[in-house]
This record gives sequence, C-alpha cells and structure tokens, in this order.
Amino acid sequence: MTEACIVGWAHSPFGKLEDPDIESLIGRVAGAAIADAGIEPHDIEASFISLFNNGFSDQDFPASLILQHVPELRFRPITRYENACASGSAAVHGARDFLLSGRGRFALVVGVEKMTATPGKEVGDILLKASYKKEEADIPAGFAGVFGRIAEKYFQRYGDQSDALAAIAAKNHKNGVDNPYAQMRKDLGFDFCRTVSEKNPYVAPPLKRTDCSLVSDGAVALIMADEETARSMGKAVRFKAAVQVNDFLPISKRDITGFEGAALAWKQALSKAGNDLLDLSFVESHDCFTIAELIEYEAMGLTAPGQGAKAVLEGWTKKDGKLPVNPSGGLKAKGHPIGATGVSMHAIAAMQLTGTAPEGMQLPKADLGGVFNMGGAAVANYVSILEPLR
Repeated sequence: MTEACIVGWAHSPFGKLEDPDIESLIGRVAGAAIADAGIEPHDIEASFISLFNNGFSDQDFPASLILQHVPELRFRPITRYENACASGSAAVHGARDFLLSGRGRFALVVGVEKMTATPGKEVGDILLKASYKKEEADIPAGFAGVFGRIAEKYFQRYGDQSDALAAIAAKNHKNGVDNPYAQMRKDLGFDFCRTVSEKNPYVAPPLKRTDCSLVSDGAVALIMADEETARSMGKAVRFKAAVQVNDFLPISKRDITGFEGAALAWKQALSKAGNDLLDLSFVESHDCFTIAELIEYEAMGLTAPGQGAKAVLEGWTKKDGKLPVNPSGGLKAKGHPIGATGVSMHAIAAMQLTGTAPEGMQLPKADLGGVFNMGGAAVANYVSILEPLR
C-alpha cells in the first residue's frame, strides 16, 4: 500500500529560548524544513500546526501565524491540532491522512510551544488541565502529582522501583549529552538521580526532580509527502504503521499501572507493520516522568507487567542494548515543549533512519524505528513505525 513519508525537517534547540512568542519559534523552523526537503514554499498544499491548549500563549488561534514567515501558503488550508502532550503526533498523523487521501503531494507540520515565560505555579496549573479536573484538580504538585500517584500505586503492587527510575533518568541524561537540541546536556549519573538532595528534592513522592521532564520552549517542523513523490526526494522515511488509541480520561476508571491504551496502540501498530518489537532498532518513547518510561517498557511488550525494571537495570534500553529507548535523551534530557514534542520524536527518528542524526546520537544500526507519544496519563496514545524508504 502506498504510504506517507517524511522528507525534510528542522529542529530548534529546546530550553529557555530568547524567542518572545510562538510566532518567533515557528519562524525558526518552517522555512528551514522546506529548504531541507529541497522544495519551494508554494509546493506545500496544507499545513498542520500543533500547540497545547493555549495556557502558555496569549495567541489562541495559531494556525495562520505561519503566514508571517511563509506568505506563499496564504489561501491554503492550515489546521491547528491539540491532543494534550500528544498534540504533535496528532498533527503528524493528520498530515499523513491528508496525503493518503490524495488531496495533496506535500504537507508541512509544525509543533511549537513557549513555556518558560510562564511562572512555575501557573505551569503546573496549566499542565493539570490534561487530567480529569473533576477528580484530579486538587492533587498536589500538579501533573507531577498525577504521575506521583501512578508511581505510588505501581510501587505498592510491584515493590519499590526507585533504582529503576534513577537508572532511566541517568540513561536519558547520558544520552542527552550527544543531542545538540537537548535542553540539558549533562551526564548526572545514577547516584545523583537515585539520591534525594537539595539539588534533587522530591517533587511528588516518590518522584524526584530528576524523575520529571523539563519545562521548555521549542519548535520542530516536518515536510511530508506521498510515497510516489518521496521516491524522487533526496531522503525519505516511510510510515509502516500509524495508530491512535484513546482511553478514559479519569485515572479512577482504569488500572493506571498498566497503560492499557498504550499497550493496545503498540499491539496494533506492530501488527500493521508486520513486525515484532525487537525488530525495531530503537524507540523514542514518552518519558514525561521516569515512571512513564518504566510502564511503557511493559506496554510495548519488552517485559511482562511489573518487570519493567529488568529492562533498564540489565541495560536492554541503553544505546548498545537490545532495544535502545530514547537515544535522544528523551523528554527527560531533551525537554518537553508540549506542542513540539511529538513532532520532535518523529524528526529525531527520521534522522536516525537516514543516518543523519548528530554524531554520538546516531546509532550504528537504524533501519526500523518506533515512536510512542501520549497525551495525558496514557489517554491519547500514538504509535508510529518508521523505516527508510530506500
């Protein structure tokens, strides 16, 4: 079956950036991605913009901001996508649907977020809107508190997993050293991540600061094309599968230690791709908190339920392990500008699969990649399976 392909990209650094707003951030990447694909702005037939629910930006209608930077797109369709922390993958999958429908040959996807200008207390309140407010609004520590509760329940069922969480944090920070886009490029080490200290206090017990992803600014853009068109491009990464599975919003209605929606999304995606999990060369996975990556090992089928710790403590998920997870450093080191995150995951995967990832981050073998991006606490679950077109 003909598919959609990623044929170009541009990625800003993540972190506390000098850009005053999302309009400026969009300008960093939109034209650069078009140039990277080797096409002209007028070749783009539709654009897909991802931004979180707009608690962070005064501009609550971002789609046409791109015209300030790429005026050639005037009078073409542009749509904003929002699905909490999976907004970026929602936009990517939306562009894929557009191309598969035959409505166009080229689409532009831009994911963007400006978070660091918002005071810390407000950041927590805004992020908590991705939870079920009727039941979860009063959880201390905002969204970190939601995942703190998930960690508590997981620990109660399977025992203290503090070593595993620290190992995940240490792995991802070590990987982030080689990622020039990452917000934090420092190898913190296992001991620092494992120990409660003044520099690493509890945020939402049992989660410490090193268990929590970073508040970030950033933008990422992709150019996508239909497969026939992509065959004539300089580089192309093809979707083998793209799956979305949504679950209940309240954590009270689910066994939250299991990420059932994520597990189903992985099962469906691997089945559609015709692959087993260990066929993958790597996975970029949604480690908004270390407990999330731990449970995601189980959801993707790397270990049985309750045994995710084995994967990280035995080195399976390191860069040289049997399934590298987050060789980019993940959200933990790279940063988590909400609307940009899912687009970044796809861009980083495309770099790996074309052998163009930055030195040190590039894996020696990268011929099949997985992306898992989730909105909320495993509510909106997106899995993409990607391969080089040629």
